[in-house]
Amino acid sequence: MKSLVFVNAEEPVVVLCSGRDRVDERLLAEALGVSAVRRATADEAKAFTGYAIGGVPPFAHAQPCRVIADEGLLGFDEVWAAAGLPDAVFPIAPRELVRIAEAQVARIAS
Repeated sequence: MKSLVFVNAEEPVVVLCSGRDRVDERLLAEALGVSAVRRATADEAKAFTGYAIGGVPPFAHAQPCRVIADEGLLGFDEVWAAAGLPDAVFPIAPRELVRIAEAQVARIAS
């Protein structure tokens, strides 16, 4: 599983999706109810979440970030999420991940 950081009018959004999937920015913007989103720069991702890209966890961010999980994650029994470092991960059931991250579930990946 990957945690990706996007920006919507300077508001951070952490997106959770399967490692094999690709986030569709149009679907993400629709789920957020905005006209467009863009990927955060490495510096923005670090400033918003407190973590460098490659190690962004799905929760416990430096500042409040809206979290959206792709509905495809719910098809797995278990996913492995980043734990703050590029080489640190932990296993978790997707529904528990959504609960803890207080994530909105939507179809945002293909």
